[in-house]
Amino acid sequence: MKPTLLILAAGIGSRYGGVKQMDKIGPSGESIIDYSVFDAIRAGFGKVVFVLNPKIIDDFKAIYEPRLKGKIEVDYILQELHNIPEGITFNRERIKPWGTGHAVLVAKNHIYEPFAVINADDFYGRHAFDLISGFLTKVSNEDASYAMVGYKLRNTLSDHGTVSRGVCSAEDGLLTDVVERTSIRRQNGDVVIDDHGHNEVIDEDSVVSMNFWGFTPNYFEQSERDFRAFIEENADQLKAEFYIPFVVNNLITNREATCEVLTSNDQWFGVTYQEDKETTITRIKELVDEGKYPKSLWG
Repeated sequence: MKPTLLILAAGIGSRYGGVKQMDKIGPSGESIIDYSVFDAIRAGFGKVVFVLNPKIIDDFKAIYEPRLKGKIEVDYILQELHNIPEGITFNRERIKPWGTGHAVLVAKNHIYEPFAVINADDFYGRHAFDLISGFLTKVSNEDASYAMVGYKLRNTLSDHGTVSRGVCSAEDGLLTDVVERTSIRRQNGDVVIDDHGHNEVIDEDSVVSMNFWGFTPNYFEQSERDFRAFIEENADQLKAEFYIPFVVNNLITNREATCEVLTSNDQWFGVTYQEDKETTITRIKELVDEGKYPKSLWG
């Protein structure tokens, strides 16, 4: 059974200033998503599922349905605020969705095989897809053996502002802890975490999560349990978010799952900020010139 790729593409891009999921960065108008799907197909994935915001789904489908038709099976899901377990109420003034953990959970009734999770605006590189595909083809649906592609922190920074990264700890190749840090940047030669105005220096060779995970369908039941508890605790909050690492940490702590760390030494790049776009265009062109991607992915 071929694995599925779940792409989290529901963000509107407040820091970027636009809908970056569809922004053109390739020589023939490709987006970062196009390169991720292309790499996934080469790595043996059989289906791609997009998690989208209702505001962009029509424009999104108009672009990607023609491109991907006949290339790979495609499905679309909406991440909506009210899509939560029955019997739970929350602050009706809340507008912001519930975060990446919730974005994965809305795919519960659309994925029935081992699957990978990625962000729409991160370029991961072919090696990462080969790594995760190799892992997913060896696990069964009932397994609680998961994986994460980790990157060196220094290879994942933006020159134009702070980034959010899951800082990881591992032992014997297995993840022991991942902490979501939402404000990391390079400053005066150091890499620092801005913790409410207090700068904490962090080793730039630390392994971080770029939200590239490998799960089995068993994960949906486990995350739904944690999500219910999260909503009950944060029902009145307007901005509290349910992150994937919350679930993974709980599973590891309670010995309900293991998570293998698959390390990539590739240089990450993406479009967190509008200023990142030109750098990303240049790097894509370099990869095309090196023959790693065709000039036109779908042509």
